[in-house]
Amino acid sequence: MGPLEGLRVLDMTSVVMGPYTTQFLGDFGADVIKVEAPGGDVVRQVGPSRNSGMGPLFLNSNRSKRSITLDLKTPEGLKALLRLAERADVLVYNIRPAAMARLGLSYEEVSAHNPRIIYAGMFGYSQDGPYAAYPAYDDLIQGAAALPYLFQRAGSAEPHYVPTAISDRVVGLFALSAILAGIHERSSSGQGQRIDIPMFECMASFILSDHLGGQSYDPPLDRGGYHRQLSPERRPYQTSDGYICALLYTDAHWRRFFMAIERSDLIENDHRFATFNARMEHLDEVYRTLSDLLSQRTTAEWLEVFGQADIPAMPMNDIEGILNDPHMQATDFFQFTDHPSEGRLREMKVPTQFYRTPATPSQPVPRQGQDGHQILSEAGFSTEELQELADTGGWLEPDETIEA
Repeated sequence: MGPLEGLRVLDMTSVVMGPYTTQFLGDFGADVIKVEAPGGDVVRQVGPSRNSGMGPLFLNSNRSKRSITLDLKTPEGLKALLRLAERADVLVYNIRPAAMARLGLSYEEVSAHNPRIIYAGMFGYSQDGPYAAYPAYDDLIQGAAALPYLFQRAGSAEPHYVPTAISDRVVGLFALSAILAGIHERSSSGQGQRIDIPMFECMASFILSDHLGGQSYDPPLDRGGYHRQLSPERRPYQTSDGYICALLYTDAHWRRFFMAIERSDLIENDHRFATFNARMEHLDEVYRTLSDLLSQRTTAEWLEVFGQADIPAMPMNDIEGILNDPHMQATDFFQFTDHPSEGRLREMKVPTQFYRTPATPSQPVPRQGQDGHQILSEAGFSTEELQELADTGGWLEPDETIEA
């Protein structure tokens, strides 16, 4: 009984951005119906898997959902989708709006069947600008939003992408907040609405909140960029046996650090360490000095020093390190479940905590189309209508060849 219990979501998304959004809606208690094309969500095939169509990238963005396969390019499949939309609170998609219109699923067409629906679209660019029809993927949006440039400006020999689908997932969270805001507004107005969530604008907002810098002013005071984050010396520090992530930020942090290592002379006699402004002015030199000092002890020794001095620090984990992290183990963040077809799986717990209406995964990750009969029956399709829909190819029944 999560906080969104009773909400029905028609999920027409695929790949990463949209499914990440709708998984949260499902984890929060909504009934999420994932509508897949006959070929299925392409990321079903990404990564190692026990069965075809159930790869890890798909598994980690599609729990708490039911799946139905509809061919929306057939008149019958389109009619079935619109019939499902009549009973939905939210419709979410992540293809270009022009493609939705070609399918006969524009906001005007969908809202004619259900005026209360929240019609949320995630795509590359605002429909008011010259990029409106451009295709978009995570890498393209990272580049357009200046992330590779910022890596290079921070000292990288070549521009490169963040090694995760950060645009997809960040914009997915923008979409989650926008959808929930739309639902809240409808509770007072009684009316649905169209919500556009353009990737480029969302990521520009996300990145430039840190890096607009002096370009915030007219005329500009500098060429933009947050100096501390762009310092080539801002990185995990090498210790004598590994790496540590430490952030000495306030005057108190630096005083306690130098006292702990018996080097109070540095803060007393070196003006570069004396104040926040002085450290910012000489940031690269300050970070290099800290790097030299931290190389002299082990990671464990430094973690003990920082812990006693109340200075923020963490070890630099690899993936196995996160899995074995004592905090993650104590909070049961990683949990093992038995999937009906995939066997034993490791899942991540819903990271946010609701203390009165707990949010927990409600459904195992679905095989493609496995819930179609149930979904259509709930929408009032008779046995004869189901047979006709299957015969015309509008609805595809699930592949029964996958075995546990």
